[in-house]
Amino acid sequence: MKMWDLAAAEDDRRFSPYCWRIKMALAHKGLEVETIPWRFTDKEAIAASGQDKVPVLQDGQVIVHDSWEIARYLDEKYPAQPLFEGAQARSLAYVFKFWVETALYQPIVRAIILDLFATIHEKDKAYYRESREKRFGRTLEEVGADPKGAIQAFRTALLPVRQQLVQQPFVCGAKPAFADYILFGVFQWARAVSPQRLLEPDDPVFAWRERMLDLHGGLARNAKGYPVWA
Repeated sequence: MKMWDLAAAEDDRRFSPYCWRIKMALAHKGLEVETIPWRFTDKEAIAASGQDKVPVLQDGQVIVHDSWEIARYLDEKYPAQPLFEGAQARSLAYVFKFWVETALYQPIVRAIILDLFATIHEKDKAYYRESREKRFGRTLEEVGADPKGAIQAFRTALLPVRQQLVQQPFVCGAKPAFADYILFGVFQWARAVSPQRLLEPDDPVFAWRERMLDLHGGLARNAKGYPVWA
């Protein structure tokens, strides 16, 4: 099994939140994967997937792209250690995915975008600047002008998750599942590229993140990134 995984200038600095969802999901299922470093401008390397974004998973002759579709594929092909405990859980995780991508992505991008830009491979920088400035309608410097304010907005947006984690150790209950990996991808994205302090130690989300970092033999904690503030 192979997965194309977004890398920064250093091959082993992997920062895509979507790829982190799948790396955690594969570890959850005990499946081994070869991760291949990929950059934004390496479109040809994943052309067989019919699109130009990662993660892309190749399992034998099967090629799957999009983190959600990969998670569904993994549960169908490898049902042991499910990522979704049934259709209801999958439906709720789908709603949660969109909440994370709408409520949390905007403030986290504003908090880390300049650090991220400094970290990516030189060959990707022109593409990244042009594509993101077109998307945001502003320069990268304008988007990232107030990281402290963005972090405060991020912490405020985490309130629903914070309330959940007061009651239970993981978003999905007593043990982690794919919704946990969706949220955790945001934190690994930031940790890989930025030293910004996202959480205070007394935040229940901080304790959850510590548990997530230690899962699967410390897969995420051992990945290249900045130290977690304590």
